[in-house]
Amino acid sequence: MTEDAQQTRAAPVQIIPDGKVVFGIQLPIQSQSTIYVEDWELDSGPAELAKVARQAEDSGFFYVAVCDHTAIPRRLAGAMSTTWYDTIATLGWLAGITTRIRLMSHVYIAAQRHPLRAAKEFSTLDVLSGGRVIIGVGAGHVNEEFDLFGPPFDERGGGLDEAIDAMAAALRDEYPTLAGPRWPATDLGATPRPVQQPRPPIWVGGSSRAALRRAAQRGDGWLPQTVRRSDMRDQVAQLKELRHDLRGGAPIEIGGLAGVFHVGEPDRELPRGTVSGSPERIAENLAELIEMGVSHIQMRFPSRSLEELCDQIAAFGEQVGPLLSR
Repeated sequence: MTEDAQQTRAAPVQIIPDGKVVFGIQLPIQSQSTIYVEDWELDSGPAELAKVARQAEDSGFFYVAVCDHTAIPRRLAGAMSTTWYDTIATLGWLAGITTRIRLMSHVYIAAQRHPLRAAKEFSTLDVLSGGRVIIGVGAGHVNEEFDLFGPPFDERGGGLDEAIDAMAAALRDEYPTLAGPRWPATDLGATPRPVQQPRPPIWVGGSSRAALRRAAQRGDGWLPQTVRRSDMRDQVAQLKELRHDLRGGAPIEIGGLAGVFHVGEPDRELPRGTVSGSPERIAENLAELIEMGVSHIQMRFPSRSLEELCDQIAAFGEQVGPLLSR
C-alpha cells in the first residue's frame, strides 16, 4: 500500500452527523433506463429537472444524485436508452440552481477516467457548490464503454481501486504522488482545492463481495445496489466485518435503497411492491433498514407527472423524514 493510500484510509471522511438518518433521491429525466423511467419524463428537460431538485432541497432531502454512462451500445439501447445526461455537467448546473442540498454522482465510473482529471472536475464542483459534493463511484457494467475508454472490462475492479486511491490523494494534496501502475504521476499540481477538507467524501457503490470489500477498504460510505431486505442484512453484516478487518472498524456511512413508496392512500393501482400508507407506516418500514445500521436512504416514488412526484417528495420530507431516527 502506498503512503497516500495509507493516509487516505486512516481517516474516513464523515458528513452525516452521528445518530442522524438522512435521505436522498436519484433524479429523474437525466437517465431514462426502461427499468425505472416514467412516461412523463420522456418529454421533460432542464425545467422539470430543476423543479425536482429544488423540491428535494426545500423538503429536507440530504442529496440529489445523477447517474453516469457515456455511450450506450445499440444492443443495450432498447433497455437502457441512450439518454444519460453527463454527470459532471449536470451536477455543475445543479450547483448553480440550489444552495444547500448535497450533489452526488451515483455512480461515477471512475476507472474510465484519468484520476487527476476526475479529481479536478470534482474539486471544481466542490468549490462552485460551496462544499456540497459526494463522490459516488462504481465499477460499471457496459463492456463496450470499457473497450472504448479502457481499462479492459475484466480489469475494471483493479482500475477502480487505483482510481479511488489516486482521486483521494489528488483531492487531498495539491501535488499528489500517484503510484500507478495505470496512472503514475508526480509533481503535477492542480487548483482550485475543494472546500471540504481534507477532501470530499467518496462513497463506493456495488453489492458484490468485491464491491463490499472495496467499500470497506477504501470508502467513506457505501452505496448498495440491492433492494431486498434479506440481502441487505447479510451485506451490511459482511461490510461491517470487512471494515473491522481492513480498517479497524473505522466509521463508514452505510446506504440503503429503500424500494418504492407512496405517502398516503393512493387513488390508483400502484406498481407492484410499492409501500403506501400513513407516514407512520412508511417510517416503520424504513426502521428495519435503520436498525441494520443504515444512515442514508435513497427513496423512490412512482409518479404519473412532475407535479405528483414533487408532491410525494414534499410529503415524505415533511411527514416521514421527522419520524426517522437511529
